[in-house]
Amino acid sequence: MHKTLTLILVAVTCWLGLGAQAQPAPQPGQPLPYAATADAATFSFQFGRPDDLYLETMRDRYGLGTLVADKTTDLAKAQAVCAWVHNRLDHNGHIPTKKTDPMGILQDAQLEQQVQCVGFGIVLAAALQSVGIPARPLYLKMADSETRGSAAGHAATEAWLKEQQKWVLVDAQWDVIPLLNGTPLNAVELQQALATEAPGLRGLTSTDAKWKFYFKWLRDYLYYLDTPLDNRFGTKTSTAGLMLVPVGAKKPVVFQRTTRLHNLRYTHSPATFYADPYETYQAQEPPAPAN
Repeated sequence: MHKTLTLILVAVTCWLGLGAQAQPAPQPGQPLPYAATADAATFSFQFGRPDDLYLETMRDRYGLGTLVADKTTDLAKAQAVCAWVHNRLDHNGHIPTKKTDPMGILQDAQLEQQVQCVGFGIVLAAALQSVGIPARPLYLKMADSETRGSAAGHAATEAWLKEQQKWVLVDAQWDVIPLLNGTPLNAVELQQALATEAPGLRGLTSTDAKWKFYFKWLRDYLYYLDTPLDNRFGTKTSTAGLMLVPVGAKKPVVFQRTTRLHNLRYTHSPATFYADPYETYQAQEPPAPAN
């Protein structure tokens, strides 16, 4: 982790010992406090493999193997696939995404149907998995997402990059991957960097994405983070999810006043939320996909 985030986590460990229950909830725009150690209980994350029938079909149908064939790092692959999804889908936040399976969303896009941010997150997660990169949709929520009537959340994707040995935020709606001094960031690290105005923060993009505006727009959405535990496509068996909650913050059970948040587990630990996917589920790395 970066030095700033490490110091914040150490401070939270001391703060917990002094009676965190009496402290006010952490405020958006400030570095959010988290537990410094992993939970005693582990969560089993599941991810698709490129030889899964659904992902193999998607990769072959859309030429995703060819798209990344000349890319030598997972970051370069993630950037290429992010731009591909960005250019395939058309965003409209006011029109509910009709389908929830990636190829269904892509088929609707060919018929010029627009999608919400969640569609970008789902399609990118599947496309990355199809080329051998563990990935999952990431749902971001504001601190007041329970009481706000609309625009309280955003959806993106996080990908596990083996060269970095870490999870990284990838947003196909905007075509941006956040970097701090050249190192790609996950959502927690981005929140800390934005809150501390860390120098060296920039956006990696293949298009003309206005990443400075994107970061300004995104910062209030980086309060609550949640993701499915079962991130497979075509064979999902569980709808459970895991939410990362800042220490001292309320655990939300409703989204935008009326939508119940079902089957969520909660953690204060980034180490738990960002566990190595090969340690939590897969004993071996997936086979390399065919071009």
